[in-house]
Amino acid sequence: MSQLEWIAAAFVLINVALVALRSVWNYPFALVAVTLYAFVFYEAKLYSDMLLQGFFLVLNLYGLFAWVRARQDSGIPVGWMGARARWVWGGATVAAWIGWSAAMHRYTDAAAPWIDGAIAMASITAQWLLARRRVESWFLWIFVDLIAVPLFAWRGLYATSAVYVVLLGLSIDGLIQWRRAAAAGTAPA
Repeated sequence: MSQLEWIAAAFVLINVALVALRSVWNYPFALVAVTLYAFVFYEAKLYSDMLLQGFFLVLNLYGLFAWVRARQDSGIPVGWMGARARWVWGGATVAAWIGWSAAMHRYTDAAAPWIDGAIAMASITAQWLLARRRVESWFLWIFVDLIAVPLFAWRGLYATSAVYVVLLGLSIDGLIQWRRAAAAGTAPA
């Protein structure tokens, strides 16, 4: 466990707590966290997660601008996807996971290409849906947290594994908060 991992973990926790509260201020913390975690995951040979941080950097910039434009006095409006969109996003995520993980398995010395790939592809979908302010993003974050905890512990990233246990609680809280906000009629435009 490096000092860099602990610092990155602290930034992630602050970021997700602010996301659950629908605060646009989550984004500066996210940008620092993903930058630091790119180095942490590289050292752990979790290449899917390392590359995922670059994607997160770009998508967090997109989310920042989308959330600033959508901000209201009552916070950031959120809503649900339609049934068709859920099927499309679910199918695309599974297809991406299979393709990505197969490539990582074949072409790299990744430590856990299939589990790491599942984390990466589910995280990409979750982050995109989060930027689009969709409640379903929290279900994916819960899934990611549940499989990331043992993977990171196995790779000796104990601080990150502990962070993901906390993130699991924050993701459950985020789901509860966003469901309430969506039910109150503050759906995205």
